[in-house]
Amino acid sequence: MQADIDPRRLIGRKVFDRSGARLGTVDEVYLDDATGEPEWAAVRTGLFTRDVFVPLRPSEVVDDTLRVPYERALVKNAPDFGVGRHLSPEQELQLYHHYGLDVSG
Repeated sequence: MQADIDPRRLIGRKVFDRSGARLGTVDEVYLDDATGEPEWAAVRTGLFTRDVFVPLRPSEVVDDTLRVPYERALVKNAPDFGVGRHLSPEQELQLYHHYGLDVSG
């Protein structure tokens, strides 16, 4: 994610997938425990409104929206951990694997 974006300003932004399909709206932003940098966005989606986690790296803010480099189906099928509480290291690992992200480092 762009380094100059304040994570508090992401709340309420519309989120779109890599092909431009709307996914929902940023509900919460989760920070990395070690660095304090924004790491995950909880996105409120769809008709049955559930929150899914999407990685903020390598997402970007474009024209007041958040663009994520993933397809809608991948995001829709992300593990459901609920929001409003801390993500455990095991939950984060599941999310990294789900999105095919490198967990080294």
